[in-house]
Amino acid sequence: MIVWINGTHGAGKTTTSALVQQLMPESRLFDAEKVGETLMDITPGLPATDNFQHWPPWRQLIVETARRVLDYTGGVLVMPMTVLVESYWREISAGLARHAIPVRHFVLHADQETLRRRIAGASPIPSPFRLRYLQPYAEAARTWLHSEAEVVDTTHRTPAEAARQIVAAVRIGAGGDPRRS
Repeated sequence: MIVWINGTHGAGKTTTSALVQQLMPESRLFDAEKVGETLMDITPGLPATDNFQHWPPWRQLIVETARRVLDYTGGVLVMPMTVLVESYWREISAGLARHAIPVRHFVLHADQETLRRRIAGASPIPSPFRLRYLQPYAEAARTWLHSEAEVVDTTHRTPAEAARQIVAAVRIGAGGDPRRS
């Protein structure tokens, strides 16, 4: 199974995902961004883009890598990764479904003011790259993303609280005992 943790920058994906992995001993953390970084290191470079998700090989390699890791290890992959383009999400989820890999898709959500504050607090200079994704996230949330996932509002939740909520939801869905989380 894959526990996909989506959401924009500042929502808490990285921290929450690490905590989810710790609460689920049968799981491993797979940062799909590393696949994008590998593709960015190809020389000469692939066609120019402002986001490696636009490269079809990234989406295909995410599916194939997840499948191969799960075939090798079993268990659960916890995958923190922002995907805001609906067709990309559909391609990835359909690819995983073709391999009979169940996906629990969660979106960490926070209001825009909270996201801006968190992004600004992450480094001395607010990241234009991270800020650039706030509006596309709001649009995706409004049009498709929130209806495709289980939304966890992190505006007033700590990453630990969000992680416990996700683990409880996964265990209930799998017939497990949510009190174990």
